[in-house]
Amino acid sequence: MDFLKVSSKSSPASVAGAIAGMVKDGAPVNLQAVGAGAVNQAIKAVAIARGFLIPVGVDISIAPTFSDVFIDGAPRTAIRIAVYVHRVQAQGMSLDMDSHEVGVADADLSETGIG
Repeated sequence: MDFLKVSSKSSPASVAGAIAGMVKDGAPVNLQAVGAGAVNQAIKAVAIARGFLIPVGVDISIAPTFSDVFIDGAPRTAIRIAVYVHRVQAQGMSLDMDSHEVGVADADLSETGIG
């Protein structure tokens, strides 16, 4: 499984653009962060991506998990964040029940500048 690796120096706006683009393409979105600073940037990116997507009828939510990874041969604990995609009603913004983990390929994201 592939992950967008987020570091403490990652730009949240850039990561948010990547998240929104993957949602648009219908690709599964998963983030990986090691350390408090990296997790902070990842969460900010998700919040920004929601702002890009909600106006076009798509919302996202996340599910974090722990994962043991090796960095330079040393074991570390990473936070892996699965992004789930939900269709929303443009007016009422209520969530439909047909959520899924892959993106919404037929959403029109052109108004946000990412599609």
